[in-house]
Amino acid sequence: MSHIITPDICDAHPEVRVLDPIFVNFGGREAFCGPIRTVKCFEDNSLVKQAVAESGEGAVLVVDAGGSSRCAMLGDMLAEQAADNGWSGVILYGFVRDVDVLAETELGVQALGAHPRKSEKRGEGQRDIPVTFAGVTLTPGEWLYADNNGILVAEERLPLEG
Repeated sequence: MSHIITPDICDAHPEVRVLDPIFVNFGGREAFCGPIRTVKCFEDNSLVKQAVAESGEGAVLVVDAGGSSRCAMLGDMLAEQAADNGWSGVILYGFVRDVDVLAETELGVQALGAHPRKSEKRGEGQRDIPVTFAGVTLTPGEWLYADNNGILVAEERLPLEG
């Protein structure tokens, strides 16, 4: 994979969409990219667990958790499973936990913050639908690029230098 530097991508591809700068980088992989797959759920990470159990094939799991600050939607066990199954990263419009372990896991993880409480498990939510948060609609199959500078979305894979 080419080196991802989102400011350079923005300069070379002004058509990219930039998510509002509300995310914190928690993962052991600071820069990552891949095709988007989505989960929309609220305070129930059952579908997140289901998704990371599948082969990621270099994709980025985008989770619209409604921005809830009442529980974490991803912790160490699910992050390690995602890394083992070939996911490039996870973007959470929600919160994570086990942040010390996440920092050591070979997975990109960006979220709104950390929360120690686990989520419910009711099997609720939707997968592989467009989701909108941070000022951008993210559609399955589009490409996401993330680093410590921010998160970008493009309609297709961009040619990167490097």
